[in-house]
Amino acid sequence: MRLRTVFIVVLAGLCGWGALQAQKPFREYRAAEYEDFPLPPDYEQKTEWTRARLKYPGLWNLHGIGEGGPLNWTIDYPRSDRHLLQGIRRLTRIDTRSVEQVVEADGDDDIYNWPTLYAVEVGHWNLTDDQAAQIREFLLRGGFLMVDDFHGTIEWDVFVRGMNKIFPDRKIVDLDNKDPIFHVIYDLDDKFQVPGWQWSISHLTYEYDGFEPKWRGIYDDHGRVMVAICHNMDLGDAWEWSDDPRYPEKWAGLAYRIAVNYVMYDLTH
Repeated sequence: MRLRTVFIVVLAGLCGWGALQAQKPFREYRAAEYEDFPLPPDYEQKTEWTRARLKYPGLWNLHGIGEGGPLNWTIDYPRSDRHLLQGIRRLTRIDTRSVEQVVEADGDDDIYNWPTLYAVEVGHWNLTDDQAAQIREFLLRGGFLMVDDFHGTIEWDVFVRGMNKIFPDRKIVDLDNKDPIFHVIYDLDDKFQVPGWQWSISHLTYEYDGFEPKWRGIYDDHGRVMVAICHNMDLGDAWEWSDDPRYPEKWAGLAYRIAVNYVMYDLTH
């Protein structure tokens, strides 16, 4: 029995080591807004966790003004990601590096190595059936998806079309203030619209007809939030500009508290 027990323990360790070895290495991608953004010194460090950013195909010209396309998934990247991860290191005891991981639903198993997935500008995503199927599998295996920075009716409809490919049989619902996701670290009863940097130009907290922030989600069969939907807000910009005194601290502060709660919820539920 002892030899059998030792064999099982060794086998489990080798399987875990193999999974870590299977992770794709960190790499940077061409982005819509930044080039040659400085790498933090720990970018090659092996840590227990980092947040992944979803790379997806995008729609062109959604609002008739020529915006959109293949780089929508890179909006705010990588400055937003790296500011947020520095905050996660400072505000929690999660062992994380200071750089993101870009992942794709491309048919291989790498996406399953990264439990927390973030997708930006999902009002422009254009998922294939195969990509939707793999994201569904990722979520049903226990993964967590946070979507952010999309605004108004048109972008909501595009997002829902994609989400219906992922989960044609699951409803999007408003998250109750009492849901544990809003209380796992910080009590977030007083939530408000977090605008993007465009506020500094337009002086409006909303974009298009996205007047009211919506905190929504999709639950799994056990009552766990597996998709957290931040509609009519731009938390990504809040992290991105959190080091700029022109961007109000109250918006950046809420964005960081939301992120900490969502990450800790994912890792504990």
